[in-house]
Amino acid sequence: MSVRIDDTDRKILTELQMDASQSLDEIARKIGSSKTPVWNRIRKLRDAGVIGAQTVILDAEALGFEATFFVLIRTSEHDAGWQASFLKTLRDRPEVQEAHRLAGDIDYILKVRVRNARAYDAFYQALIAEVKVFNVTALLSMEEIKSTTMLPLEAASSASEPG
Repeated sequence: MSVRIDDTDRKILTELQMDASQSLDEIARKIGSSKTPVWNRIRKLRDAGVIGAQTVILDAEALGFEATFFVLIRTSEHDAGWQASFLKTLRDRPEVQEAHRLAGDIDYILKVRVRNARAYDAFYQALIAEVKVFNVTALLSMEEIKSTTMLPLEAASSASEPG
């Protein structure tokens, strides 16, 4: 289902990205509308698949997950069976927060969040025991400078309008 997104929808989506726990009254006040139209638009956006699951963002370090590794994987295997096994392995590993298939020299990049280097090594040993990979390079993030789940909706709005 395709849905047309206007400026009011963008304002609602921006508010929800900042804090989805806001009441309808709060969102309506911030965007200059009333509660019922805001609710109808949210429902429309949810039904169209623009709004997905609503979750809570946890503080990983406060919970003891102090190490983030970016794992670069090269493989000599590209058949469907290997890929299915690899994807299942990634989905079954809660340490893997993100996984991307890439164009270029590296086949995959993973974002892996663990408690420490020993926990990463346990993850690595389990990974290579389950699937054959050609080369694995792990990069430890020394500092997270920016991390967001917010999409730049305002930039998308101005970029798509004729100038």
